[in-house]
Amino acid sequence: MKKKIKHIALVLISAIAINILGNKVYSRFDLTEDKRYTLSESAVNIIKDVDSPIVIDVFLEGNDFPAEFRRLQTETKQLIEEFSNINDNIVFSFIDPIENEATRDRNIDQLNARGLTPMELSVTESGKSSKAVVFPWALASYNEQTVTIPLIKNKIGSNQQELVSNSVQHLEYAFADGFSKLINPKRRKIAILKGNDQIEDKYIADFARKLGEYYFLAPFPLDSVSKNPQTILKALNTFDLIISAKPTKAFNEDEKFVLDQYTMNGGKSLWLIDKVAIEKDSLYNDAGSNFAVARDLNLTDVFFKYGIRINPSIVADLYSAPIMLATGKDNDTRLMRLRWPYAPLAKGNPYHPITNNLNLVKFDFANQIDTLKNSVEKTILLRSSERSKLEGVPREISIEKATEDPNLDHYNNGNQTLAVLLEGEFTSAYKNRIKPIKLQNVKDKSIPTKMIVIADGDVIKNNIDRKGPTSLAFDRSSNQEVGNKEFLLNAVNYLLDDNGLINIRSKEIAVAFLNREKTAAEKTKWQLINIALPLALLGLFGLVFGFIRKKKYTS
Repeated sequence: MKKKIKHIALVLISAIAINILGNKVYSRFDLTEDKRYTLSESAVNIIKDVDSPIVIDVFLEGNDFPAEFRRLQTETKQLIEEFSNINDNIVFSFIDPIENEATRDRNIDQLNARGLTPMELSVTESGKSSKAVVFPWALASYNEQTVTIPLIKNKIGSNQQELVSNSVQHLEYAFADGFSKLINPKRRKIAILKGNDQIEDKYIADFARKLGEYYFLAPFPLDSVSKNPQTILKALNTFDLIISAKPTKAFNEDEKFVLDQYTMNGGKSLWLIDKVAIEKDSLYNDAGSNFAVARDLNLTDVFFKYGIRINPSIVADLYSAPIMLATGKDNDTRLMRLRWPYAPLAKGNPYHPITNNLNLVKFDFANQIDTLKNSVEKTILLRSSERSKLEGVPREISIEKATEDPNLDHYNNGNQTLAVLLEGEFTSAYKNRIKPIKLQNVKDKSIPTKMIVIADGDVIKNNIDRKGPTSLAFDRSSNQEVGNKEFLLNAVNYLLDDNGLINIRSKEIAVAFLNREKTAAEKTKWQLINIALPLALLGLFGLVFGFIRKKKYTS
């Protein structure tokens, strides 16, 4: 008896000790293959030292969600819990803004005013279809500041399952990016180059507004380089990045030399270049046509030295956005969307954080880029589809092209490079050449730096309507979202990123869904297997057990 009491006491003491130790030493284990519940180091670094509450309101709540969106809801909750486990100052709640009929309309208006637009979804269950409205957004607040966090990652042509899969993969970056905007003050400076007839400010307003959430922006005129080049270069070197958006006037040698030395000093740059002069708006005339000609910006030698060449040819692609044309006469006039091969929808490189899980990027009269061999590392970011062809200039571009059936045999030039990232140590375009102006501390080799070149200035261009600049993320001609805004923002974030946040976009998460058609077709079979079969087996076991027992005791 003593031995038994001793054994019980030992078990109780061990259980108490394990319980105390478990409360003091806490650990979580992520056994998933894709480590979906393990936060990236850069995401952890953003929030680990936060000492004030970050309050998150998630509006992805409701009872009539499709199964896919219930999955997104679950994944969102689990991700925020991971952030909360790192720092308990992160608190969150899930809210259904349309649950109460009395406040439904007011809530919708308030959310719309913040830019939180609802989505209407098709719900198909048991062969019946219905509609559901969801708000796939979150609001994060910190020290009297609030940011919106999108929970949906859309792509052209995606069904609901693909939409949710893309969104789940994007969740960690979306929340980490939102927290970063709340916690980290702006410190990087971006210069928007002026003086070479770049695109007007109103046509880059939407992207500039978005960029202003992360960085300080300022226009930078190059006109006075010839008068005081050293002062201009010194001022330019105070900026972390320069953006030249669709210049149409050639750069002179003084300007080129200053920009070259800016690169040699480690400056980052984003170039949006049109090597061919043609605008879609110029086709809307009585003739319905215009001539496309080569545009000389006097940058060929600079880009050649850095390792690329933008060719004066137009990329036509069968996989493209349509053009809106008016057809009919008088009262029968209506707008129609017609095939337009000069607006390629480019697919991103899935293996780079800038373009991974990115929607299609729309171009207008894009040019083709060749990469050249040198020591600078080059990564192709955007390409046209395989059904592309190159058209040389000068050539007449007619709007009638939209009404013609394309000759498929002509679209056989394969994928064409439209955007390139260059990284490494650049050799000066003025090495072993007579310098056009006198500058101090001229360098022939740069420190490690980065540059992105896009062969179309219209990638950054937003439209203008009666209310002002429209969203760069929406293409009016196809009535669909496009990836232009996100691509450019990712590009700038990558060029200036010093905490590795952009690399979260490379994280791959596999989301498995049930086959909806197969589930509906085999629903009865699996109900029988899961409900009737266990009962049948239990009944059979009872009969067999009863038979054996009866036989045993009657004998």
